[in-house]
Amino acid sequence: MLVRAAVVATAVCEALVVKHHSIVKPQQRSMGSVVSALSATYSIADQQQRFARAKEDKNSRYLDIETAFDGEYLKGKRVVVTGGSRGLGLEIVKRAHECGAEVIVTCRSGGDAVEGLATAYEGVDVTDVEALKDFSKRCVAEHGPVDVLINNAGYFYGPQEKITDDSLNFDEEWKQINICALGPLRVISELYKAGGLAEGSKAVIITSQAGSVEWRFTQNPEGGDYGHHMSRAACNIMGVLAAQELRAKGVAVLLLHPGFNKTSMTKKYEAIWEIEGAVEPWQGAMRVLHEIGLHDIADSGKFFNCEDGLEIPW
Repeated sequence: MLVRAAVVATAVCEALVVKHHSIVKPQQRSMGSVVSALSATYSIADQQQRFARAKEDKNSRYLDIETAFDGEYLKGKRVVVTGGSRGLGLEIVKRAHECGAEVIVTCRSGGDAVEGLATAYEGVDVTDVEALKDFSKRCVAEHGPVDVLINNAGYFYGPQEKITDDSLNFDEEWKQINICALGPLRVISELYKAGGLAEGSKAVIITSQAGSVEWRFTQNPEGGDYGHHMSRAACNIMGVLAAQELRAKGVAVLLLHPGFNKTSMTKKYEAIWEIEGAVEPWQGAMRVLHEIGLHDIADSGKFFNCEDGLEIPW
């Protein structure tokens, strides 16, 4: 069985296409090289180990995104950001504007936060199909097709839910799934139907490493926290299915974990911000925009970590 496992693992390694990493020829491979290749392809599940590895390797992209950031591709592009009036979304708006993009924001309220930076469409909730339909038609009529759609709007319930202490909140779980998984699907669907996503455009979904089933064994060894993780796993499978469907139309769908950012959404983890390498929202925004620029239709349906640019396993 061990021999068979080695053969299978080598076959898997043969199929990997790893950007910016060289792969040794098959006849030079050992099980050690297989593990090394897989490590080079995928980000590390343990957040503290990932941060420590970045420091050990002096990974400037991870530790200081300003040294690697390239937003030149944004100049003259039309970018839509959902939930762009605060937090990470607002920082994405600011940076995209600085890079020369025409930025359009959807938000439920607070559109004055982007005055001078973007055109804001208030009263747009990602759970409201009619509001999204109206926005999409107006956006295309008033601005034209979109080059980059960034599905940033999200929701994170604070308490840690558990079966064993009777703290499950099914209403909150559904709310997270409705916003974080169905929300981006509604946005992509309505904008596409309105002619806002044409060949060559990118539909980006800000998801989370929390949606990786494999990583739950490392990051959630005791389970719990159901709504957040279910919503992100549902979001990820939606993104892959959308990528499959829209590939023939030339629309790329990219799934991005933005990294660990110091926002109100992660406030309950404030105690570990520093030891796990959390960054300010403006740095997180640069990571996201940098990562978007690195990918096109060839990477549609893949799940990337914006901290190190490596893939996250499903």
